[in-house]
Amino acid sequence: MSESRGEKAFSVFVHVVLIAIALTCILPFLHLIALSFSAGHAVDLGQVFFWPVGLDFTAYEYFFQNTPAWRAFGNSVTITLVGTALSMLTTILTAYPLSRRYLYARRPITTAALFTMLFSGGMIPTYLVMSNLHLTNTYWALWFSGLVSTYNMLIMKSYFENIPGEVTESAQIDGCGEMQLLARIVLPLSLPMLATLTLFYGVGYWNMFMNVIIYINRTELQNLTVVVQSMLQIQSMDNMMAMDVMQQQELVTEKMKAVGVMVMVVPMLAVYPFLQKYFVKGIMLGSIKG
Repeated sequence: MSESRGEKAFSVFVHVVLIAIALTCILPFLHLIALSFSAGHAVDLGQVFFWPVGLDFTAYEYFFQNTPAWRAFGNSVTITLVGTALSMLTTILTAYPLSRRYLYARRPITTAALFTMLFSGGMIPTYLVMSNLHLTNTYWALWFSGLVSTYNMLIMKSYFENIPGEVTESAQIDGCGEMQLLARIVLPLSLPMLATLTLFYGVGYWNMFMNVIIYINRTELQNLTVVVQSMLQIQSMDNMMAMDVMQQQELVTEKMKAVGVMVMVVPMLAVYPFLQKYFVKGIMLGSIKG
């Protein structure tokens, strides 16, 4: 069936708009890449746009050799891996019972969970709780403060509810208990959702900033986000005064900002392609009640 002239014009318009939106996301990222690999004098003179001018790796060398970047990177990996595993475990163990229609007080518990999306205890009471539990300056404060996302839990709950009842009933008839049913039937059927929420939690823990500032005072425990943020501030470049003039020209502030952002973004960009195929499918199936 051929398209009418109006339909073709609308299709062209939609494609132009989508391309323009995509460029607003891609071009700034390309600009950052170009800044991070360009010579300092070119960056200072504003000669860099979307392609490096005078290829130079001085800023990367300085960032990894003269800042606690490697230690902070290791801290970020630890926070992200352990935190994501704990959050996924607790989210699964919360969502699965609430998805079973025969759970006693299922609706009040779900309502109570929804209440936390509108109202929370607040920053100061939460800090006092962590302090009284002697969890400050430990990663447990970061993990416990964001252990379960109500939004993610409700998506997973909805996904579990969409699994055909005949599948779970036949497994129960064959003698499966609740934990066997969850491990052998429900979770294997929920791989798209598990991968999607793993990405959500992983990005959240990787980019965690405010909680680290609040609960972690020891610099050796701070993650990459805090280190990069300090590099983004002009005041953090005071230690460059000990360098000679040529080095300072190659390590201008804008270039160091670009390097910091690239170091933060690249690890997540490397992980995302492996989970992308599950991303849309997981969200759509988890958000449709049917």
